[in-house]
Amino acid sequence: MTSSPSTSATAPAGAEPAPGRRPAGPPAGDGPSGAAPSTAAARLFLPLIALCTAVTAANIYLAAPLLPLIAHDMGSTPSAVAWLASVAQLGYAAGLLFFAPLGDSVNRRRLVAVLSLVATAALLGAAVSAGTGALAGAVLVASAATVVPQLLVPLVAERAPADRRARHVAAVIAGLFTGVVAARVLGGLAGQAFGWRTVFVGAAVLTAVLGLATAYILPVERPQRRGPLFAGLVAIPGVVRRSPDLWRACVRQAGMYGAWSALWTSLALVLTGDEGYGMTTAAAGLFGLFGLAASVVAPLAGGLVDRFGAARVVRSAYALAALSVPLFWLGGRTMAALCAAAVLVHAALVASHVANQTLALTTTSAPATANTAYVVAGFAGGALASALAGPAFGQWGWGGVCAVAGAWLVLGWTATVVRPARVAR
Repeated sequence: MTSSPSTSATAPAGAEPAPGRRPAGPPAGDGPSGAAPSTAAARLFLPLIALCTAVTAANIYLAAPLLPLIAHDMGSTPSAVAWLASVAQLGYAAGLLFFAPLGDSVNRRRLVAVLSLVATAALLGAAVSAGTGALAGAVLVASAATVVPQLLVPLVAERAPADRRARHVAAVIAGLFTGVVAARVLGGLAGQAFGWRTVFVGAAVLTAVLGLATAYILPVERPQRRGPLFAGLVAIPGVVRRSPDLWRACVRQAGMYGAWSALWTSLALVLTGDEGYGMTTAAAGLFGLFGLAASVVAPLAGGLVDRFGAARVVRSAYALAALSVPLFWLGGRTMAALCAAAVLVHAALVASHVANQTLALTTTSAPATANTAYVVAGFAGGALASALAGPAFGQWGWGGVCAVAGAWLVLGWTATVVRPARVAR
């Protein structure tokens, strides 16, 4: 979620390389023309992937801080266009479902280039949209094509030296979190200064430049899986059905991500609204800096999962999230409570994500397929919660949004407390 935000994780430590893949290590002998890449390209490999991941992750959340500006330009109200945020999440979930499994059956280098160009065209289409319908369609396509991080993280893990693999993957995950924060902070500031359409144009330019540059330095790969193109997609239901642990991880994160999404995508409405704090879009965007709490919690959560198990970390994360909901409600009138709630909900989201994704990737013999199911479930839960949060805000105000978040936590928690005795996590 975030890949949160949400990301693909590596295979369990000590696992043998998948058939057709090279052992972990730096790229060698497979540059753009089949020759060994230059030293400069090798040095740029990880930083460029991390930067590309940040930009593409930001595209998913680009509309959220701009909702008040979009509503004013479209002659509508912020609550009436809040559903655009859920369209972005639904698009990303669809892209994950259809495109992420292709990493095992097509050349990732070509796929990253094509998806980057599609996302660029869609973002430019969003910038010139004359109505909310056209804008929603463009946002949907752009978000569906923004699955590049899910294609790159496994590649980074496979090609990193064994003694530095975790640090390489952590760099890409840090890029994801940075992109989510930048979408709210820089998007809000740029939108206030230059207009929301300019923000989409800027995102399109960055997506094209970094996407194509990243595709250029990626290694040429041989397909690992033969058969139908969407065989990985077809396999998802069976993998989930055979693994109760994976099913629980999916529902847990759908509940957690839904709660976070309902609150975070609606936050601009209470921060900028006349009945809220009356902030400018730029000032409200700065609130996204609280998302940096996720970057601090991620390594701590990983250590706790290794020491105490995934189930205990998820329970703790849900306790933090449950505490954040009444603080968010109180934050509708008290800024200090809103700030505290923002830190707690981000800490809860990333801790839950680390624990649940670890469980998802280690509970089946098909980690890539399991990861696709897990990330899609999380984003689908977030998109549905966001879709309900907009009308709830229009009908009942900020308290209605908090009620939606609480309901999603109850749904996710129900899945965590019902687990077979054989689960030793």
